[in-house]
Amino acid sequence: MNQLSIILPAKNEAPALAVLLPQLRAAQPQAEIIVVDDGSTDDTRNICESHGVQCLSSPYSMGNGAAIKRGTRAASGDILVFMDGDGQHDPADVARLLDQLNRGYDMVVGARDWGSQAGVGRGIANTLYNWLATKMTGHPVLDLTSGFRAVRADKFREFLHLLPNGFSYPTTSTMAFFRSAYAVAYVPIKAAQRVGKSHIRPLKDGIRFLLIIFKIATLYSPLKLFVPASAVFFLAGFANYTYTLYAYHRLTNMSTLLWSAAVVVFLIGLVSEQITGLMYRPYK
Repeated sequence: MNQLSIILPAKNEAPALAVLLPQLRAAQPQAEIIVVDDGSTDDTRNICESHGVQCLSSPYSMGNGAAIKRGTRAASGDILVFMDGDGQHDPADVARLLDQLNRGYDMVVGARDWGSQAGVGRGIANTLYNWLATKMTGHPVLDLTSGFRAVRADKFREFLHLLPNGFSYPTTSTMAFFRSAYAVAYVPIKAAQRVGKSHIRPLKDGIRFLLIIFKIATLYSPLKLFVPASAVFFLAGFANYTYTLYAYHRLTNMSTLLWSAAVVVFLIGLVSEQITGLMYRPYK
C-alpha cells in the first residue's frame, strides 16, 4: 500500500486548523500530515503540536507555492494530497480523490462548482481560465486553480523547479502534467466558506490573475498564443496596405511596421516553444 502524505500550507490559520486537523486524522488515520507554516504569527505551531502533526515553520512568509514546495520535499509518501489550511476542503473528499487516482491517473483535482467560488469575480475569472486551458490542451479542464489535489509524488517532483512561490502553483502544475502527457482527472467537490479572512488581495492579485492567462499558454504551447497574435499583425498590415494602395497608390511605413511585427512575434513564439521544451526535461 502506498504511503500517503497530506500537505497543508497555512498562514495564520490556527482557528481553522484546530477544527480541520482532528477531522483529517479521523478520515485518514494512517496518513502523514504536514502543515507548512508560512510565517504565521498566531498559534499555528502550537495547534499542530497539540494534535501530533508535523509543522514546518518559516521565519517569514514566502508564499503559498513556496509552502507547497517545502512540504513536498519533506513528505515521505508516494502519494501527495494538497489541501488548503483554511477549512474550505472536506477531509472526507480525500478518499474520493484517492479512489480516482487509483484508477490510473497521475493527478486528481477537486473541481469546485459555481456555488463554491469566492465571489462572482473569482468565479468569472476561473471560468475564463478553465475555458482557455481546455482550448490549449485539448482536454477538459474543470478547475485550473483548485488547491485541493492528489498527485503521484515522483511525477509532481519533476516540476518543483517550475512552480512559483506565489498562489499560481495549481495552474503551473496542471499545465505541466498535461504537457508531459500525465493523466489528469477531476472530481466534483463543494468548498465551504473559509475560516477567517482571505489572504488574496483583489487589486494586487488582479494583475496576477491576468498573468496567469499568459502563463497557461506559455507553459503548454507558446505557438498557440503567438501564431494568432502574429496573424493579427499580418492581417492588420494587409488591411492597411489595401487601403493605402487604393487611396494613395503606395506602400506606407505603417504596413511595413505591422508586417515586421508579425514576423517578430512569430519568431518569438518559435524561440519560446524551444525554451518550453527544455523546461520539461528531467530536472536533476
